[in-house]
Amino acid sequence: MALSQTAVIGAGVMGRGVAQNLATVGLPTILIDNSKEKLEEAKTEIINNIRMHIMFGGQQKKLSIEEIIERIEFTIDLNQSGRAEYIIENITENIRAKESLYKMLVSIISDDCIIAANTSAIPITQIASWTKRPENVIGIHFMNPVPMKATVELIPGYHTSEKTIETTKNDLLAKMGKEWVLVNDQPGFVSNRVLMLTINEAAFLVYENTASAEDVDKVFKNCFGHKMGPLETADLIGVDTILYSIEVLYECYNDSKFRPCPLLKKMVYAGLFGRKSGKGFYKY
Repeated sequence: MALSQTAVIGAGVMGRGVAQNLATVGLPTILIDNSKEKLEEAKTEIINNIRMHIMFGGQQKKLSIEEIIERIEFTIDLNQSGRAEYIIENITENIRAKESLYKMLVSIISDDCIIAANTSAIPITQIASWTKRPENVIGIHFMNPVPMKATVELIPGYHTSEKTIETTKNDLLAKMGKEWVLVNDQPGFVSNRVLMLTINEAAFLVYENTASAEDVDKVFKNCFGHKMGPLETADLIGVDTILYSIEVLYECYNDSKFRPCPLLKKMVYAGLFGRKSGKGFYKY
């Protein structure tokens, strides 16, 4: 089916990126958040991102900022999600918060609405269990920054229907210009099961005074040719998101290898989230 109305819940870094990507390819979307301030920040950032993309000759050069922004409706009213045929959920990586949201959505959305959880670690089958129609729930792990990343992890849950998978592939992701890697439903999937361990261990190196953040990242960039080191990546993703993801993996697997580094907890308590707060492992 051709999608005529989408909704994005959560106007943080990932949510605003998803909304921008949808609007750029012609899919009207409702961006929903419980904070007016967060929505205002999202609108400003989307405008700035589009302006930069046009300036450097990206695919948006034929579209004006106004045309793209007009396709995004900014609202704090969760009930507006009831108008959507396809919802992409992007709230914080916290199992309790997500469960609360999905149980609210049950009474709002139509029976045919598909929900994609943009999660980096939480099992999709668990998320689907909080809804009336688990066959309409799927996982899409978008990468940051969303408009610039060409590939996602696509994760069906135990009950996810073929119709939901095909609609997601053909009517959403293909339209957004995304390729996908189909991944089985295990906590952390592929990318974050490996990446979160790497970042957590890199944080331990700093915590134990084995090396500075700069030197840890230098080894990965200069010795292995990585574009970014693990701690630069943590700042880009958000140190808070890293901690929440590690905690989810620790809870799901009950494996000590996922024990969160105390430094990550201390940084989150101090508000040192990375780029979005101006300071994390580095200053911005």
